[in-house]
Amino acid sequence: MLNSTLKRRTYGEYIQYKVIILILLFILVLAAVFLEIIAGSAGLTVKEVFLTLIGRGTVQNHTVIFGIRLPRVVAAIAAGAGLATTGCAMQSLMRNPLASDSTLGISQGAAFGAAFAIVVFGAGVQYQTSDGVTIYNPYLVSVCAFVCSMLSTFVILGLSRFKRITPEAMVLTGVALSALFSGGTTIMQYFADSVSLAAIVFWTFGDLGRASWQQVGIMSVISVVGFIYFLFNRWNYNALESGENTAKGLGVNVDTMRLIGMVICSFIASVMVSFIGIISFIGLIAPHLIRRVIGGDYRFLLPASALLGALMLLLSDTLARVVVSPIVLPIGAITSLLGAPVFLYLLFKGVANNDHS
Repeated sequence: MLNSTLKRRTYGEYIQYKVIILILLFILVLAAVFLEIIAGSAGLTVKEVFLTLIGRGTVQNHTVIFGIRLPRVVAAIAAGAGLATTGCAMQSLMRNPLASDSTLGISQGAAFGAAFAIVVFGAGVQYQTSDGVTIYNPYLVSVCAFVCSMLSTFVILGLSRFKRITPEAMVLTGVALSALFSGGTTIMQYFADSVSLAAIVFWTFGDLGRASWQQVGIMSVISVVGFIYFLFNRWNYNALESGENTAKGLGVNVDTMRLIGMVICSFIASVMVSFIGIISFIGLIAPHLIRRVIGGDYRFLLPASALLGALMLLLSDTLARVVVSPIVLPIGAITSLLGAPVFLYLLFKGVANNDHS
């Protein structure tokens, strides 16, 4: 009886610790949201932001917050959470701690598809605005990005299914596919006219501010639906942590789950990339960092990864807007500059090699 009581107490403490971590992450995300709204060249005070949010601010402040900054905030949350959840799911599905949309060539495939839509179908056009370039048909870009990202996904899945390649070989395949799609994108740029070239270059920088409320809404819905699907399969991912044979012995249809999961991961990544450009390292770094704190239980790892991904992208975008204000730096460059050293540190500590051991 004493042992049973101790086990119940230990399990209760185990759950309590993880719930506390999730609550802390949620609070940090809320703080980052408020910081993102306040920061910028408009010089808004905390009082002005609060009054505007409750509908008692000036017309100018209302335009700045609801027309410019809140769409960035929601886009950062949707994209950060979506990419981090996608990376977390991929690392389980592929049994590879280095799996993510960027390392498996999915982002690069989506980038090539978007460039193809801009050049061949004329989805990019230049306006005399502060941004200079906009994508006038983002839905066509999304479709092309999804189709090309799926090419990379099916190559990886095909090799995994029929050739039984190792996790290391999957990453090498992703490197090869990334180089292939990057080369194709470069050729597209070479033959593009000045307007299309400007659209491609501007788009690849990554910018949370270009998405409209409608596009932000689409990103949010897709991110939430994808998260619900992954969370619904949390027990399957936990079973897969013990190996494919164990998961199959527990009744998990690994092949079907892997196929559906990777299609959903590719769709989420391609939509995020097509609307806001290439955002690197969020899907790779966030799951690794939070796994060290919260462990490998996907019941908690998935929501924690989503929260940390949203937090990382919110802070990165805030940094991009305040470092050389009023100039806004490309968010993709910020996430790469911050994410690459962190990833090198994780490799140095051996985390990436031990996460799925």
